[in-house]
Amino acid sequence: MARYNEWQNRSLYGAADTLSAEARRQDRGAFFGSIHGTLSHLLWADEQWMSRFTDVPKPTGEGKDSPGYCPDWAELKPRRLALDQKITDWAHAMPANGTEGDLTWYSGLAKAQRTKSRSMLFAHFFNHQTHHRGQVHAMLTAAGAKPDDTDLMLLK
Repeated sequence: MARYNEWQNRSLYGAADTLSAEARRQDRGAFFGSIHGTLSHLLWADEQWMSRFTDVPKPTGEGKDSPGYCPDWAELKPRRLALDQKITDWAHAMPANGTEGDLTWYSGLAKAQRTKSRSMLFAHFFNHQTHHRGQVHAMLTAAGAKPDDTDLMLLK
């Protein structure tokens, strides 16, 4: 799933690069509004989860503010690439029993401490990415950009 994440992000960012800044920021009715806002939210959320799983620094702000987390497109792209590499490295280095046990963290969304199984949280992490990337894919396609297919079985 880490390789899939990296592959799909490269596709989406490449397609988004073909659009103007105005087109990337246009409110298209998605939960986080625009292509840029949704990609910014994904960076924020992935940093949030990776800060719980690893030593990646916790992002600033709250989820509701995440569409504006990284407002500069020229900064967002390399940060995404760097984080994807950290996610891939983390996944490759995970020991065979790395999904066992629980993780306890403070959830800003729930405003409470939570404990869940690591395996479920890892599945949530990758599922959340796929969910919002699907929204971005649809917005890009509607804007006339051409991201790659998203079928997992096409991953090389």
